[in-house]
Amino acid sequence: MAHVILGLLLLAPQSLYDLIKNFEAGVALVYSASSGSIKRALDGLLANGSIEVESVEPGGRGRKVYRATDAGRAEFHRWMSGPIEGADLETAALSRLFFLGLLAPAERAAVLERIRERAAANVAELEAVERHLSALEVPEEFREVLAYQRATLDYGLSSGRHALAWFTERAEHEASA
Repeated sequence: MAHVILGLLLLAPQSLYDLIKNFEAGVALVYSASSGSIKRALDGLLANGSIEVESVEPGGRGRKVYRATDAGRAEFHRWMSGPIEGADLETAALSRLFFLGLLAPAERAAVLERIRERAAANVAELEAVERHLSALEVPEEFREVLAYQRATLDYGLSSGRHALAWFTERAEHEASA
């Protein structure tokens, strides 16, 4: 969450309200967040020096506008160019893809390649599960249960293979650009 907020603040300084609206307008397609979680992440970024208050608008509410600091820019860059971590590849990959244009063109292919490698590893794990399930002797009373578990696995494999193919194509395109 904090890295997504940093990305949005690197696009333009914003208030909490602006950040919430920008999540709803675009980032929410790949990364969902409540206004409370955005506020908590914003407070954490402010506390660790990744962002600062650029201005406080006059008036009763004193709306604060935040911007990324040099430390925040460095942290965002570290996250973008670092390993793809966490259980949910789709969220990790698409949140980076969403902000890939903030990196220098020469850095983009490496990010896409790391995502592709992670997608390949995920597919390999699911294929190992598939091989394991295929070797099991399943009692009759559990065959219907297994059929739906296999359908779930099939969906995961199909989705994973699609992601792998898509990111492979995108990484090759970026590398040749």
